[in-house]
Amino acid sequence: MPVLSVVIPFLNESGSAERMGAFLRRLESEISERFQLTLETVLVDDGSRDDSILAYRQHLTGAWKIVELSRNFGKEIALFAGLEQAGGDYVMMIDADLQHPYDVCIQLIEELIAAPDLDVVYTVRDDRKQESLKKDLGSRAFYWLINFQQRYSVPENAGDFRIMRRRVRDALISVRDKRRFNKGLYAWTGFRQKGIPYTPDERIGSVSKWSRLALIGLSVEGITSFSVIPLRIFSVVGVLTGLCGLLYGVKITLEVLFHGIDVPGYPSLMVAVTVFGGFNLALLGLIGEYLWVGVSEAKDRPLYIVRNIHVPEGDRAP
Repeated sequence: MPVLSVVIPFLNESGSAERMGAFLRRLESEISERFQLTLETVLVDDGSRDDSILAYRQHLTGAWKIVELSRNFGKEIALFAGLEQAGGDYVMMIDADLQHPYDVCIQLIEELIAAPDLDVVYTVRDDRKQESLKKDLGSRAFYWLINFQQRYSVPENAGDFRIMRRRVRDALISVRDKRRFNKGLYAWTGFRQKGIPYTPDERIGSVSKWSRLALIGLSVEGITSFSVIPLRIFSVVGVLTGLCGLLYGVKITLEVLFHGIDVPGYPSLMVAVTVFGGFNLALLGLIGEYLWVGVSEAKDRPLYIVRNIHVPEGDRAP
């Protein structure tokens, strides 16, 4: 029977382990009856400081493994580690906080199996309209920047909750970017993809690990990894600022020569220093972000380090 691998990264999720175990047992039973699939569960412990591993071990059944990373490497890397360990014909990625509805998981499997020419089925959150105007405008600006003049498009509000065929999984793990932005990589690899809308369930047993600063950092990661537009915008703004300064200088010179108007030196000097100084500092910061991406890739460190791999007692090698 073909195998469905379910990849689940987690961080301090001991509170949801029992319900996740029940979720997986229900999924295993249904996919066996409806789709003639067997289930393989791959969990990735991204540096948990509680007893999450022990809790999962008590509630998991069937074929499973828990990849324990040596520290917290971030969700993007934890997903990559899970993909490397997944051996199924199909690979589905879900979150450990049980916000991804069971019915949508079944729909993803159904959509992919029903269309042999389809490679990926991903989900798009349809509850973003309830967010604040400021966050909505920021999200639109981000996707405009990352998609502008690209040969591929990163779907707006699409996340890691998706299912793919093994060839897509193989393509993703062949990309060894150290500073990973999975949304961009999913689009960059191409393949035939389809999106379906969904509304996440209420989070169980934990709180979100994504603070506002973490989301901003992830956005910067994505932009510097997949778009050169910010540098080009700064280049255009620099040229326009220089032209404005030149025109203003010509204006002052003409006023002094033909009208004898005194030009106050200190205020005009301070304005020029402030404008050009702030512009240069912002540009240096942006260049620094791009340089840091290059430095991280040049170091060629491993993406993650495994501390241990936990499997059922009967599957341990002698």
